[in-house]
Amino acid sequence: MSARVLRSLGWLALALVLAGFVLWWIGDGGVFAAGTAWIALPILVAAAAVWLALRGLSPVPGRAAGIAVPVLFGALILWLWQVLVTGFQVPQILLPAPSQIGARFIGSLDTLWVDFFQTFIRSAIPGFLIGSGTGFLTAVAIDRSPFLQRGLLPLGSAVSAMPIVGIAPIMIMWFGFDWHSKAAVVVVMTFFPMLVNALAGLEAAGAMERDLMRSYAASYRQTLLKLRLPGALPFIFNALKLNATLALIGAIVAEFFGTPIYGMGFRISTEVARLNVDMVWATILVAAIAGSASYGLLALVERATTFWHPSMRQAER
Repeated sequence: MSARVLRSLGWLALALVLAGFVLWWIGDGGVFAAGTAWIALPILVAAAAVWLALRGLSPVPGRAAGIAVPVLFGALILWLWQVLVTGFQVPQILLPAPSQIGARFIGSLDTLWVDFFQTFIRSAIPGFLIGSGTGFLTAVAIDRSPFLQRGLLPLGSAVSAMPIVGIAPIMIMWFGFDWHSKAAVVVVMTFFPMLVNALAGLEAAGAMERDLMRSYAASYRQTLLKLRLPGALPFIFNALKLNATLALIGAIVAEFFGTPIYGMGFRISTEVARLNVDMVWATILVAAIAGSASYGLLALVERATTFWHPSMRQAER
């Protein structure tokens, strides 16, 4: 992250805090009735953000600043959310405050865990693994056979264009109301991104490298394992990170069309009908945490396995 970007982020953080104080002064003053903690928090956050922006002139804290700045801005957004909702007395049914969402989240951990297990563990992960694995194997087969490339690529494009709201009811009729139908929807959603990215990665090897492997009389398998597959790893990880979020979205949306009495999609649709908006936001929070954690875990694995790739070295600068 460049020094100019960090300085801009720091000044933006300070501007957000000042805007929050202006909104407080023009309100009824009841925003901070719970205590002075809400006043001290934005001041400390803004000071830290400005400090990070100024320190961006030095290359020493680059990685720490890259982590701290998003955290600080997240805290600022939550604070402004709390200030605006409380100061303007926004009804809870329209937008609950972060404190209300947090209280509901803590008070409903048992229910949220059951929903998380049903949607993420039983539906999203199996569908993610099957869809990504099938897409990768199909990419290798297409790369090996031009005939399959002419036949399977158009079919894969057609499948990827199918809307999830049309696929989900069909899968439920085929596989039932339990997690199997949701996993099938996830398989359909994650297959094509892996297929396209893996194909692009397998074709990324340069002509000189391929000529070198031919000069060694390397077979297709040896060329694939020692040259083309390692070079395709950044493309494959891009597809995995994309599929990690698509899998959770697909599983949640599929649950709107039929599911047992638990699941994140079921919880959202049920609690919206009951006007329990804080529970809806608590479920969204669980989904956001799960998706971000999955993406972050895959990013760490990518960094550990493709540290030698030029794209990773450029990203660390």
